[in-house]
Amino acid sequence: MSSSPGVRRQSIRVALSATLVVAVVYAVIAAGVVAFTTITLTAGIDARLTQAFQRVPPDGFPQEPPPDSMPSGPARDPGRPYGLRFQVWLVATDGTVSSGENSPELPADLVAVTAPRTVVIDGTEMRIAGQDVPAGRIVVAQSLEQVGDAQRTIVLGVLLFAPFLLGFVFVGAVIVGRRVAEPIEAARRRQLEFTADASHELRTPLSVIEAHTSLALAQERDASWYRGAFGRVDRESKRMRRLLEDMLWLARFDAAAAPPTTEPVDLGVLAAQAADRFTVVAETRRLRLGVHVPPTQALVAASPDLLDRLIGVLLDNACKYAPEEGIVDVTVAAEGTRVTVTVDDSGPGIAAEDEERIFDRFHRSVTTSSEAGGAGLGLAIGDAIVRATGGRWTVGRSPAGGARFSVTWNRASLG
Repeated sequence: MSSSPGVRRQSIRVALSATLVVAVVYAVIAAGVVAFTTITLTAGIDARLTQAFQRVPPDGFPQEPPPDSMPSGPARDPGRPYGLRFQVWLVATDGTVSSGENSPELPADLVAVTAPRTVVIDGTEMRIAGQDVPAGRIVVAQSLEQVGDAQRTIVLGVLLFAPFLLGFVFVGAVIVGRRVAEPIEAARRRQLEFTADASHELRTPLSVIEAHTSLALAQERDASWYRGAFGRVDRESKRMRRLLEDMLWLARFDAAAAPPTTEPVDLGVLAAQAADRFTVVAETRRLRLGVHVPPTQALVAASPDLLDRLIGVLLDNACKYAPEEGIVDVTVAAEGTRVTVTVDDSGPGIAAEDEERIFDRFHRSVTTSSEAGGAGLGLAIGDAIVRATGGRWTVGRSPAGGARFSVTWNRASLG
């Protein structure tokens, strides 16, 4: 099922927001990784500078660090004149500065340096530290080239990986957003349709009542006219009451936070009791109402009130659709691990165009007048009960040529 334009726009908007959040978090994490790496590598350089002071010989110059203490990479890069090795300066007591081979000139403001700090010497960023020695002061520095290389490597990796990550997040958020939004949008549409249909259903009896009351007040009429008008008002009032009760039941059922309580229920007993209530209805329309229940218990785990209402809905529907002197049968069967209740009628059956919508709220069969078909909430209530009790519908044609509605549940036990 394709998404509606509203759902697509909303999902893209949510996906953009999610991608922006991920991008910000990703940038913060990347910045944290760069900062941690910089601090770690800088601390390593500071430790090597401290070790260099421990190798100061009597002449004042430190020995060359052993190979395992040197950073990986070339000792000198022509484009980076001082490479990764230590730069050493000896500051004599008279202020004379002497340095090792290929070392740059030590700026005067760095002669008195002590604790490690980051400076730029001759265009190269270095970490430098100093210490007093018997011959004067020893100043040692090392290039931060490896720190810069690590920073550039991390930033490059972050930039290369970012499009794939953000693209994946955006596409995933769009897909998930549409899947999440579709049921919400469908529920919103159903709510709007429900409201519109309910308004339409209520408008008709209200219009009839208003018309009859207006005519009754307009002029004096004979008693037979008043009896007919009041009879029509009575029927429309009862129709409104049934409609409002059904709507209220559905609203409460939809809003229920907890599932209905269940207990073992004998479906045969419920079916017999429901059929007994409809005996008068069947007699009024000269219907042959048959009840067939098994001799043993047909137990299902469900709410007895819900199952009683379900059977009542199916019998009411069958009695409305069956023609006068027709047939309505309710059958309960218990076979193996399944219990089934079936209601058959000899009415016109289910039209092909109604098959996919018979459980929709306010939908009425095209083969039946609105007077006989009610408001179209009966089967919607039945479907809500079947779904809530874990049943499964089977809808088809009855042996008498009308409609057949069957519901099957797992069989329960008293133990």
